[in-house]
Amino acid sequence: MDKEKLSKDLFVPANREEDTSEKISRPSLSYWQDAWIRLRKNAGAIFGIVTLILIGFLSLAGPHFNEYGLNDQDLGHSRFPARIQGLENVYWLPFNGTKTEVLEADTVEAAKELALPRFSQQDDEFLTFDVKSDGSDGEPAKVLARYHIYEDKDAQDVYYWFGTDTLGRDLFTRVWIGTQISLLIALVAAAIDMLVGVAYGGISGYYGGRVDNVMMRIIEILVGIPNLVVVILMIMILEPGIVSIIIALTITGWTGMARIVRGQILKLKNQEFVLASRTLGSSNSRILTKHLIPNALGVIIINTMFTIPSAIFFEAFLSFIGLGLQSPDASLGTLINDGFKSLQINPHIMIFPAIVIALIMIGFNILADGLRDALDPKMRE
Repeated sequence: MDKEKLSKDLFVPANREEDTSEKISRPSLSYWQDAWIRLRKNAGAIFGIVTLILIGFLSLAGPHFNEYGLNDQDLGHSRFPARIQGLENVYWLPFNGTKTEVLEADTVEAAKELALPRFSQQDDEFLTFDVKSDGSDGEPAKVLARYHIYEDKDAQDVYYWFGTDTLGRDLFTRVWIGTQISLLIALVAAAIDMLVGVAYGGISGYYGGRVDNVMMRIIEILVGIPNLVVVILMIMILEPGIVSIIIALTITGWTGMARIVRGQILKLKNQEFVLASRTLGSSNSRILTKHLIPNALGVIIINTMFTIPSAIFFEAFLSFIGLGLQSPDASLGTLINDGFKSLQINPHIMIFPAIVIALIMIGFNILADGLRDALDPKMRE
């Protein structure tokens, strides 16, 4: 293209306004505002937040949704399946109040006869059958038997939303009270782990030298002792209960937090802002509490979020093997242990507390992953 043919009107100086030349085009955001904006964009983290809020609300309000207490039992209503108003006749949902099982035999009639002793019935008045296969294709005959236990026990007007356990206690009430206790144990244990670990790791990393060597050797000794051995010793010394479980969880649980905080303090203590604060006359405690630990707060929060589900799982494990809470107290671990004993015949006793503990574990873990991305400045777009 010939340069002489270009119009001079194309080369006009840009207008410059002195009052807007220094204007900031992007809004000024604090560290936590920026982290919240990035966290909101993470669908998994939002799902985790909503799930945990819902479970927390139900753990507090759920036991008051019906008239049943924690240990109210009716042996005549033992092992009732889940039943919710309005869903009694929707057989493809698990809340219709019927026990179902697929039975196999050489003929359809033989399969139906197996249902009577299976459900401890004297007649088939409260049994209905759905033939899945009549055996004409050479395969065994398959019959889906439905046992209407609410009608058999003359409890048509009774609704147990999660069913009942072997003693006739309402599982809906026990699941949410058990969730409440499990969350209490985990949150208290995680809070103690955070306080002790942050203080211990901060002091070790900041002072360094001989102090750091001695404090780290103590941690290595504690880490070398199997956690389960420490827990068993604590249960033998103390009576099984909430306090003994919390103490057992916190004896060695803080060591991981202490190591992480120590690493962060070692990385930050030689930065210029620490030198400036020391030059201005700040004491060691002020530098540690006002400058170093706040700058490591993101890592502390993330590690705490991972500690809570670990504590919940460990509490459930202790209760499952009989070292945790004892009956009639309820926690997710004790409920799963009770349901495991009758899993094949009455799976609903274990399924509902297992679903709740799974949702709690998933919620905390994906929320912790989202917080890790949101609080890391290097992950900014």
